Amino acid sequence: MPRSQLAIIGALLVAIVLAIVWRAHQQSSAPEEPHSPPATSPSAAASTQITATEALPEPTPAPELSAVLPDGRKVPELPADAPKAVSFAVVLVAYRGAEGAPHDARDKASALAKAKELLPDARRDFGEAVKKGDPGSTAQAGRMPRDVLEPGLEYVLFTLKKGEVYGEPIDTPRGYWILKRVE
Repeated sequence: MPRSQLAIIGALLVAIVLAIVWRAHQQSSAPEEPHSPPATSPSAAASTQITATEALPEPTPAPELSAVLPDGRKVPELPADAPKAVSFAVVLVAYRGAEGAPHDARDKASALAKAKELLPDARRDFGEAVKKGDPGSTAQAGRMPRDVLEPGLEYVLFTLKKGEVYGEPIDTPRGYWILKRVE
């Protein structure tokens, strides 16, 4: 396949991934529509509202954008020889409160345990780990330019060697990522 076709396909893949992330972000930040109570007596309506309010779980705040590396150190400047864009793959393990996660997603501790369980699989056969990950996992996410991802995540991705899988799951606003630099 000619290089120009590969470049166009890669650009389309990146555009699709960015559109999905943007849409998930828009959906997670959209205000909820107020629900009107059923037409009943004032005391019954108050009782219904209290019961409904008590039944709602507390929302889990989305993870903050990180200015630190997964190990807690401050994100250093990217090395001068770091690429301007890289191709990458990701195994996603979502949890409640993460962007785009379903309302019935696992809790954060369970997600971390699952991500740690998938890490050895990812080192052996990334494609197999992708199959075991949550929707959004992919063996080819396309090319990612600099200055798109959170600083800590970007530093990790742009300092990995080609073909390398990062040594631990990374907490992102979208859930835990097992990250591999493809190119």
